[in-house]
Amino acid sequence: MSEYLFDGPENAAARFILTHGAGSPMDSPLLTAVTRGLAESGFRVMRFEFPYMRARRRGERRPPDRQPILLSTWKDAIGSAGDRGRLVIGGHSMGGRMASMIADEMKVAGLCCISYPFHPPDSPEKTRTDHLRGLTTPALFIQGSRDPFGSPDEVSGYGLSSGIHVHWMEGADHSLKPLRKSGGTLQKNLEEVTLHLVAFARRLVRSA
Repeated sequence: MSEYLFDGPENAAARFILTHGAGSPMDSPLLTAVTRGLAESGFRVMRFEFPYMRARRRGERRPPDRQPILLSTWKDAIGSAGDRGRLVIGGHSMGGRMASMIADEMKVAGLCCISYPFHPPDSPEKTRTDHLRGLTTPALFIQGSRDPFGSPDEVSGYGLSSGIHVHWMEGADHSLKPLRKSGGTLQKNLEEVTLHLVAFARRLVRSA
């Protein structure tokens, strides 16, 4: 598989770079569905993988790379994308978290985090939010209300930057799957994610 996956029109008004969480690749069902929806809405989307995930494709058993490698890989991906004035970066879980740590430095137009891991599931005291208090890049966080990486009550007390909008999906977990008894489906949830990302990107384009 190529180092990068591209979808959507090359002359799009805005572009996304998305990447994966700790345990799933760039062509996971979640990222594939969101990418398809964004591309169908007229956006250009580039996906990439961190080195450890590329190694896993070769059959190697590798844990996630250390943070400096993850951040360097992100910067390389952004550097390959050209103009950053209408570029939105982000992804699922760890991928979005790493993007949030360099968004201001790289001067991108926007940040999108799907299921941001605010803390490890069993350690709510180990928050990953210090850099989010001073974030200046406009950001959309889409979270499930049942996500063990951060509940609505917990997140409301973190003092996040006013430039971060958090959209809560009722009953969804870290993978955005709904409660079975809710009558909802993962497909509908991912369609909702896409609609919010499209609206977010269009607002950025209008204000550019």
